[in-house]
Amino acid sequence: MSSLNLSYIIEITRRDFAERFAGSVLGSMWAIIWPMINLFIYIVIFGKLMGARLPGTSEMNSYGIYLAAGLIPWLAFSETINRCASVFPAKKHIITKVNTSFLALLLHINLSETITYLISMLVFFLILLCTGYEFHRSLWLLPFLYYLQQLLALGLGLIAAVLNVFIRDVRQITGVILQLWFWFTPIVYIVDILPDPVKKIIMYNPAFRLIDAYHKIFAFHSYPSFKALWVLAVVTHLILFFSFLMLRYLEKDIRDFL
Repeated sequence: MSSLNLSYIIEITRRDFAERFAGSVLGSMWAIIWPMINLFIYIVIFGKLMGARLPGTSEMNSYGIYLAAGLIPWLAFSETINRCASVFPAKKHIITKVNTSFLALLLHINLSETITYLISMLVFFLILLCTGYEFHRSLWLLPFLYYLQQLLALGLGLIAAVLNVFIRDVRQITGVILQLWFWFTPIVYIVDILPDPVKKIIMYNPAFRLIDAYHKIFAFHSYPSFKALWVLAVVTHLILFFSFLMLRYLEKDIRDFL
């Protein structure tokens, strides 16, 4: 595989982020405006106006916090996978002319989504501060959670990207899987409402383990299961290792097909 070039990754990330808002009057300010609007809807509309509360808590905006704490990481996770799935055909004009690193093309998506995630989290924290929210000591786990989340997204996105070169339906299939995965993960609902057989199955959902950790930190002021996170870390690195082997084995075929 071609060697990674950090300056190249940063440059295509900058271009990717800029192209999202190209032609708009406010430009990259939309990267801040959209998270503010979304978080206002999650926390204020759901939390206060609708009076939605989580079971076992009387805090008015607890459900809004629960919703935001799950949706912010899920959007970064799902968008990374979804965009990675089609990156090779989308960057065909670069791949066929320059001996660029395939991995760099996926890393720039991961980095771009990281910027969006950090902006959303910053806005989230500011809103929580304004509402008098009390932060829990478990917040120190957030960098580790995000590391696992985006590493898993990179591994799955790389597998989808390789397969999509040979089977173009993979791009659409990935979108369908992510949509079903979203509803199979307790993000907008709580796991307690599910029947017992489904609860047992959902425990094997890696996205549930990630989102549940965010929920415990922000909505329930507690620590997530460390055992579950370590198991997820092992699984994540195995998936990433397999995806790298897959890319290494099929790299020449990918260039020929493109």
